[in-house]
Amino acid sequence: MFKVKSHKYKYLYLLFTITLIAIIGYTYLSKRSPIVGCYEDGFSNNTQKYYIHPEKIVVKPWRGQHHVFSIFMIPGGYLNDNLFKLEIPGEKTYCGVLAYEGTVEAEGIRAKPGYYLMKGLINTRTALRLISQGKVEELKKIDNWKLGYSKIQ
Repeated sequence: MFKVKSHKYKYLYLLFTITLIAIIGYTYLSKRSPIVGCYEDGFSNNTQKYYIHPEKIVVKPWRGQHHVFSIFMIPGGYLNDNLFKLEIPGEKTYCGVLAYEGTVEAEGIRAKPGYYLMKGLINTRTALRLISQGKVEELKKIDNWKLGYSKIQ
């Protein structure tokens, strides 16, 4: 009878320890700032800036890092910002980095003639936090993602 009681306590202590580690880990990760901070990119004031929304958004963070992204199509002869913005109502503005995807096709999106494609990557930790708050639909909304670009001079 004594062994059974001891056995129950082992599971109770194990459950308590796992819960404590999970709470401490979540607290630590949620307080860390995103890897990418937002800043104004430095186009000159006399250059007109245009803004576009993505052609496609993929939200699959369970597949690992770099599976929450958007595909932007930018006209040739124009230089894009180094960062794009994700603006979800009721949240602060998040920024992500861009990766060149070429002039043919990326993630099923074919570039129009004279255009090139950029993949906008948002921090997976940021996306998971937004999803856990029930904002997955806002994350998938095309109007919330924005990229600026300017004519090359």
